[in-house]
Amino acid sequence: MWTGLPDLPPDRPLLIAGPTASGKSALAAEIVARSGGVIVNADALQVYDCWRVLTARPSVAEEAALPHQLYGHVGRHDVWSAGHWLRAVAEIMQNGARPVIVGGTGLYFTALTAGLARIPETPPDIRAQGNRLRAEGGIAALLAGIDPQTAARIDRQNPARVQRAWEVQQATGRGLAAWQDETGPPLLPLSQCEPLILRPDRDWLARRIDLRFEAMMQDGALEEARAALPHWDPALPSSRAIGAPELIRHLRGETGLEEAVEAAKIATRQYAKRQRTWFRNRLKGWHLLDLP
Repeated sequence: MWTGLPDLPPDRPLLIAGPTASGKSALAAEIVARSGGVIVNADALQVYDCWRVLTARPSVAEEAALPHQLYGHVGRHDVWSAGHWLRAVAEIMQNGARPVIVGGTGLYFTALTAGLARIPETPPDIRAQGNRLRAEGGIAALLAGIDPQTAARIDRQNPARVQRAWEVQQATGRGLAAWQDETGPPLLPLSQCEPLILRPDRDWLARRIDLRFEAMMQDGALEEARAALPHWDPALPSSRAIGAPELIRHLRGETGLEEAVEAAKIATRQYAKRQRTWFRNRLKGWHLLDLP
């Protein structure tokens, strides 16, 4: 499927990044089945136990067939950050098996290979204030409380990232950029691993996204959303699963099913675009794998 795949020494950690629906999980499974290792999740939403279908988590059979770590182990109401993920990966690496780290959360990969700032945890009252401000005033209201250096650096189209920067500013009195500038050494420098980015053709990926969401609907995505409905809180990190807000709106009678499905497909394509931009701007020095 992918051209330009380099020789992959079986004793070196492997990183596989790529936009959603690009086939990176299948590639990771193929490599581990052939040469061993453990598949480690680097997707911020596949960690939640309430989403399997909507986040395209490996199936129960796939997880049983090969070693998998950091999938579906976090409760829907719990917070899981890049810091939590990095500490978990450090423990996995200490166990000796070659990690094949795969996912689409760019921040996880930059934290792993470039280091992560040691920022104090956000107090619950500050997070609650941020949730209210975001709900009432949107991204613009949050940006008004962020220092110019941080505002110029973060992805201002990503509400979660903007709110995180706002929370850091309010909780510590320092901008996120200032904390990032004091970042310590990375857990896994690029020189010590094999970093790959899957770069599919955009039209091919758009078609694949649409077909995959239709398959998700057949596999129970609406039932997953229905199970989440009694607990639904849009401020929770777990509620950011692509397609979940759209299906919740349908279940609440606010939109038709066909409209909800189309909105979810559009949201997924937009997310893939943001991922490609992040990988292009932040993941320098990675090996690019293109479709034929």
